[in-house]
Amino acid sequence: MIKPGDFPQIDQSNIIYLDSAASTLKHVDAVEAVDQYYRYETANIHRGIHYLSEINTTKYEETRDLVQQLINAPKREEIIFTKGTTESINLVARTWGETNLKKGDEILISAMEHHSNIVPWQLLCERTGAKLKIIPINKRGEILFDQYVEMLNENVKLISVVMISNALGTINPVRQMIKAARKKTLAVFMLDAAQAVAHTKIDVQELGCDFMAFSAHKMFAPTGIGVLYGNQVILENMPPYLGGGDMIDEVSFEKTTYNTLPHKFEAGTPHIAGVIGFGAAVKYLLSLDFGEVERFENDLLEYGTQRLLDIPGLTLIGTAEKKASILSFVIDGLHAHDVATLIDKYKIAVRTGHHCTQPLMKFFNVPATVRASLSIYNTKNDIDKLADGLTKIKEMFA
Repeated sequence: MIKPGDFPQIDQSNIIYLDSAASTLKHVDAVEAVDQYYRYETANIHRGIHYLSEINTTKYEETRDLVQQLINAPKREEIIFTKGTTESINLVARTWGETNLKKGDEILISAMEHHSNIVPWQLLCERTGAKLKIIPINKRGEILFDQYVEMLNENVKLISVVMISNALGTINPVRQMIKAARKKTLAVFMLDAAQAVAHTKIDVQELGCDFMAFSAHKMFAPTGIGVLYGNQVILENMPPYLGGGDMIDEVSFEKTTYNTLPHKFEAGTPHIAGVIGFGAAVKYLLSLDFGEVERFENDLLEYGTQRLLDIPGLTLIGTAEKKASILSFVIDGLHAHDVATLIDKYKIAVRTGHHCTQPLMKFFNVPATVRASLSIYNTKNDIDKLADGLTKIKEMFA
C-alpha cells in the first residue's frame, strides 16, 4: 500500500501510531513542500508581481485545482480554503445560516456529531430562533433512517451530517439521506467529511450535497488548513465571513465591494506553506486506488475487531454494519484514560476521552472510550501489539 519513506515518522520513530482519526502522519512530499517554502521560497501571494510571489501564487492555486479534482467539484471557485472543518462549518452557519434562517425553521443533525457540527448550529439557533433537532441512532451507532425521513418537512432548512463518525467509525448512508431530503424539503445539505476524504473516493456531484467540509491534517498534510466546498450559486449569495485584505474588490470609507469567488471568503494572508504542503498530499491521494485503500483498511478493521473481542471484558462501542477503520472500546473495571496511559508505556499511541462527542458518550452511557484509528500505514502487527498490550494491562488488574 505504501512505499518505504512515504511517511518519515514511521521510519524514525518506534511508536506505533493508532491515532489517525485525530491527525494523520504527514506524507514526505507534504513535509518537503513546506520545508521548501520556508527554507527557500518564502513570499506572500496574490498581491506581488516578483518571482517568489508568483511561484507561490501558482502553487497555492494549483492546490485548489487538485482539491477540485479530488472531490470532483464542478468548478475551482467552489473550493474555499479555511483553517479546517470547524471553521468551514462556522462559516456556513454565520453567513448562509444568519442570512436564510428565521424563527420556526429547523436544522437537523445526527446524534453522533462532533462538537464542531453541534455548537455552531446551537449558536445559530440562539441568534435566529431556529430549532435544532437530532436524528436518532441505535445502539450499534447507526442512524435510524426511517425516523430521519419522518423528521423531514417543509420547516427543515438545513441538514448537516457526518459522513464517517470520528468516535464510532460508522459510515452514514449520506447518499440516501440527501435523496430523501430532496424529495421532501428544500433544505441545504452539508457534509462533515473530515474522517472520510483520506479513506474513500468522494464525488460531490454524485452525492448532490450543497456544502462539504474537511481538514488537511487528516489527509497526510499540515495542520491549520481545511476546505469548504460549496455550490457556486449558494456561495455567491452568501455575505463574506471575514473582512480584510484579498476579499475585497474596491474599498472606500463610504462603501466596499467584494472580490469574486473563492477569494471573497479568504480574507487576509493565508497559511501559504500549509496550502502548498496540502497540495503535495492531495497529489499523493490522487495517485492512490481508493478501492484498494478501502479493502486494505477494511481488512485491518476486521482483524482488529476480532483481536480486541478476544480480550475478556472488552466491549466495542460502535458496531455498525458499515464501518470505517476505527476501533472504539471500553474495558470492564478500567477507566479509558488509565488504559491509554498504560498502553503508552508499550509505545502505542491511541486516543482516549469523549472525542468531542459528549452527547454520543452519554447515549452509550460511558464517560469516555479508548480509540484506535487506523490508516494505510498501519499493519496487522500494529494491531497485534495493541491487543497484546491490552491483554497485559487487563492481567495486571485481574
